[in-house]
Amino acid sequence: MSLFTLDVDISFGHCDAAGIVYYPNYFRWMDRCFHSFLKARHGGHAALCQRLGARGLGLISADARFRSPGLDGEVLRMEMMLGEWGRKSLRVDYRGTVEGRLVIEGEEVRGVFVEADGRIRAGDVAPLREVIGG
Repeated sequence: MSLFTLDVDISFGHCDAAGIVYYPNYFRWMDRCFHSFLKARHGGHAALCQRLGARGLGLISADARFRSPGLDGEVLRMEMMLGEWGRKSLRVDYRGTVEGRLVIEGEEVRGVFVEADGRIRAGDVAPLREVIGG
């Protein structure tokens, strides 16, 4: 079940010479979807980090499977779902479609980064889970 959606108007500047979305843009849009969710539901990244006593909700890894090309002039609907929760990480799943046609499936693994002993490290994600659910 989708927790948040973001519509992206694909334009010429997002595409390669063949008119197909240049793949790094999908990673940008997944990140934008996550941060748009935080802004819409929790006051934004900085506000949520302040509430959690965290330095950031950082990216640990990202992956994607490109199922069909996104093209100039199309509208990509990026859906975000919460995946598996670990002790120090959360998987965020994404599904991008154009008029019901699957374009991309991806995921990010994110952590709650805290400062301890003068170093930044992954902290417990339980407080984040309490705030955003899942």
